Amino acid sequence: MPGIDKLPIEETLEDSPQTRSLLGVFEEDAAAISNYMNQLYQAMRRIYDAQNELSAATHLTSKLLKEYEKQRFPLGGDDEVMSSTLQQFSKVIDELSSCHAVLSTQLADAMMFPISQFKERDLKEILTLKEVFQIASNDHDAAINRYSRLSKKRENDKVKYEVTEDVYTSRKKQHQTMMHYFCALNTLQYKKKIAMLEPLLGYMQAQISFFKMGSENLNEQLEEFLANIGTSVQNVRREMDCEVETMQQTIEDLEVASDPLYLPDPDISRFPVHRNLTRKAGYLNARNKTGLVSSTWDRQFYFTQGGNLMNQARGDVAGGLAMDIDNCSVMAVDCEDRRYCFQITSFDGKKSSILQAESKKDYEEWICTINNISKQIYLSENPEEIAARVNQSALEAVTPSPSFQQRHESLRPTPQTRPPTARTSSSGSLGSESTTLATLSLDSLVAPDTPIQFDIISPVSEDQPGQGKTSGQGGKRTNPFGESEGGKTKPETEDSILHQLFIVRFLGSMEVKSDDSPDVVYETMRQILAARAIHNIFRMTESHLLVTCDCLKLIDPQTQVTRLRFPLPNVVLYATHQESKRLFGFVLRTSGGRVESHPTSVCYIFESNNEGEKICDSVGLAKQIALHAELDRRASEKQKEIERVKEKQQKELNKQKQIEKDLEEQSRLIAASSRPNQTSGEGQFVVLSSSQSEESDLGEDAKKKKESEA
Repeated sequence: MPGIDKLPIEETLEDSPQTRSLLGVFEEDAAAISNYMNQLYQAMRRIYDAQNELSAATHLTSKLLKEYEKQRFPLGGDDEVMSSTLQQFSKVIDELSSCHAVLSTQLADAMMFPISQFKERDLKEILTLKEVFQIASNDHDAAINRYSRLSKKRENDKVKYEVTEDVYTSRKKQHQTMMHYFCALNTLQYKKKIAMLEPLLGYMQAQISFFKMGSENLNEQLEEFLANIGTSVQNVRREMDCEVETMQQTIEDLEVASDPLYLPDPDISRFPVHRNLTRKAGYLNARNKTGLVSSTWDRQFYFTQGGNLMNQARGDVAGGLAMDIDNCSVMAVDCEDRRYCFQITSFDGKKSSILQAESKKDYEEWICTINNISKQIYLSENPEEIAARVNQSALEAVTPSPSFQQRHESLRPTPQTRPPTARTSSSGSLGSESTTLATLSLDSLVAPDTPIQFDIISPVSEDQPGQGKTSGQGGKRTNPFGESEGGKTKPETEDSILHQLFIVRFLGSMEVKSDDSPDVVYETMRQILAARAIHNIFRMTESHLLVTCDCLKLIDPQTQVTRLRFPLPNVVLYATHQESKRLFGFVLRTSGGRVESHPTSVCYIFESNNEGEKICDSVGLAKQIALHAELDRRASEKQKEIERVKEKQQKELNKQKQIEKDLEEQSRLIAASSRPNQTSGEGQFVVLSSSQSEESDLGEDAKKKKESEA
């Protein structure tokens, strides 16, 4: 190595400016060495930390590979080949982890320790000596200053001694400190070379030792194992490339085929509606009421499972029960100005749900599917085939044919005995016995070419007696319990002792030719249901049916406005379907129809929540109460008429007596007036007033009239 510059220690006592200038150069060099060694220390520290991290990461990798066989993966968790391969890798990596741990220890001893010692001991010593030298130099300058200010005229031995002693002490201290400082700076020139070379030497030796351990562990058996693993990886990669190519082709085909389905409401002509489904799944918007008038719509995935409708929110592991749809009813509804809404009501009517489909196709398929499940078709062996047969039967049901009577006999339920009030009017005004369907043809039950009304659009008839006023009151709110908003009862219900309210859904109405047999109601039910199936009419208007002793009212459940009013005397026939107790209907006899001045009969069909028999019984009870009330009213009116006649006769008798009394008085007055005028004892005269003369004239006329009548 070339010669090393040194500070002259022998010149420290003289402390010349040249010495101080040379000291400044050495101090700058020491500062540069300190800065550089700090950077080198940080770099080597990163190597050491990285090696420690590599050793810990290698050990963790080996540990995780050993625990692979304990993992429970949902897919492919029982691959024994993969488990054995990873176990072999874990052993090799564990050995590498041990080698990395040895390398970390060697780096700590041979690389980090020397440079740390130089940084913490030697460089700090230089800094400490520099500070001490600076303090000693300042003290010496201050002592020389005081010594130079000693007075020549007024010498004080004591002060002179103290100043001299101070100069001696400070100069000695500066000299000794400067010599040690110069020695440390001179030694630093050697130590910096050692501090840089020794860590590098330790690093290289540690790496060589690590590589030797690695070459010893890498034997021929391990090389063969790695070659086999490499071949397996290449095979897996080729298989993956083939699978990716297949999936890409599938994606392209699906993109072309699914392009029309990206629209929220695809064309039904290209994608026909499947009406024979017994299973359905898809996203629907469910309406949830958050207050009296406010609501929210939540998008959830719905699917059918047997006779249950299930829903599942995104992120849920499994679905939950939304509603039991066995024997339920489903209908299209208008809700908050949204399209494709339908309502499902449970068989007992206690639970209902309003859902919204995304497209018209889904909307109709959901309604058809729920209808099929409600009929429990899913319990059969071939549910879709049976659903198709049922729907085909519904299509054929409205087409008149020569075999209508046989088909109707096969479809119509067996008649059951019901109370007379459930089949005919309680007034008994019809006077005809009901006949069986076997003796009636199609034309004798329903008028030919009769249109079917599927919605409630106007009152029944404005020409009916007693209904002209109520039709004009169709826009007023009606309290189903007969009380108005002011607390006063309405005239038409104030005497009614029967108020029963039912939830019904209007299916349709049509004109019929006969109203003396419940078979008319059955036939009307069949034709309306078949027509709804053919024309895909699922919408039903839900109302509250109020049964009173005066009339039947259909009331809007939201606004309490009376939609229709049926006078009870005009309801001549009512019956329940004998298989489905939810269906019931009644026949209303109205004045005026297709032929003027001839009464017509209109049959109204409704669906209820398994309350058809209760409604018919309630109507029968209302008619009985109305009949008794009518008889009581007639008896009361007759009694009042008799009392009025008696009162009139009594008034005539009293009047006759008064006339006779007046005639007697007038006769007396006339007799008195016919006598000659005489003066009284006091000289007074008897004079008749003008009123008395008029009464006498009237009395004579009445007397003459009485004599003529006699």
